[in-house]
Amino acid sequence: MKTKGAVLWGIDEAWSVEEIELGDPVAGEVQIRMEAAGMCHSDHHIVTGATPMPSFPVMGGHEGSGVITKVGDGVVGFEVGDHVVLSFIPACGRCPSCASGHSNLCDLGAGLLSGQAISDGSYRIQARGQNVIPMCLLGTFSPYMTVNQSQVVKIDKDVPFELAALVGCGVPTGWGSATHIADVKPGDSVAIIGVGGVGMSALQGAVASGARHIFAIDPVPWKREQAMKFGATHTYASIEEAIVPIMEVTWGRMCQETIITVGEMKGDLVDPALTLTAKGGKCVVTAMGFMSDMDVKLNSFLFSMLQKDLKGNIFGGCNARVDIPQLLDLYKSGQLNLADMVTRTYTLEQINDGYRDMLDGKNIRGVIRYTEADW
Repeated sequence: MKTKGAVLWGIDEAWSVEEIELGDPVAGEVQIRMEAAGMCHSDHHIVTGATPMPSFPVMGGHEGSGVITKVGDGVVGFEVGDHVVLSFIPACGRCPSCASGHSNLCDLGAGLLSGQAISDGSYRIQARGQNVIPMCLLGTFSPYMTVNQSQVVKIDKDVPFELAALVGCGVPTGWGSATHIADVKPGDSVAIIGVGGVGMSALQGAVASGARHIFAIDPVPWKREQAMKFGATHTYASIEEAIVPIMEVTWGRMCQETIITVGEMKGDLVDPALTLTAKGGKCVVTAMGFMSDMDVKLNSFLFSMLQKDLKGNIFGGCNARVDIPQLLDLYKSGQLNLADMVTRTYTLEQINDGYRDMLDGKNIRGVIRYTEADW
């Protein structure tokens, strides 16, 4: 079918909304009419070259929600009309990672940036006669998508699409940073460095886990104000500004957990973050930087002598089929604030405006909302 999508033709270029050709679902796939797509910073990492792609063009978008319109052979558990969320990580359920309870590390993830469909290795999208690589094999920056069932999660039909879209990446990645990876316990002190969409989700995860003190650190005054609404107990503009006050509040113990959720990770952030971390505590790196960066600054003596943990994190350690429905249940029961995370909605044609707003610190999360005019 012919539709449209936001396509990137090279590093540091703008997203180009243009006609694309989308293939029908083959065995194991479904086609989805998209209703909403989250504008995550990870897509901007493709623009800057931080996340290297094997080739261009690339179609962006890896957070999204919609309605199934077609079902391929062999699909189990889905039918036309189902409301669904797309998980940016597939989960086969059979590889060693999935079988050991770590579906966020599924072996199928090795092909996420290849553009080749899980089902048959072909390309589902073409633009200007060329094969297009969809971000994370999804490409939610289009009104329609054809995707393998391993990346689809059925949801209740009473959840607003623009809120459901967020639980495909940003919310579970942040929430799980606190609840799964950092394993925040009641009474803990927690520092969240960077409170955009992922950081604000980590903050809410720390609240739900019973943290006593939650220190939100961000240079944008408006985001610090929003952090207080989401449950932060203290806010600071920088790590340097936060060190002494946190020392005073925690009686010198510092934070049992520190979570880095900035828009762009730099190696020189690690040591200051570890300074905020208590002895025996955990520092979780959720933020992404340039794949080519190899330099990390830390005091190796204090790192070992104070027995601190430095942990990586993808998708918050979440299991999409378990955590996505659970997070939406928490939203419906009033225990997870998704509504206030959506700062602004945009049309697909406004995608470059939305990313400009993100970089200017004006959004917690911007969301593209599709309408009948797009379908």
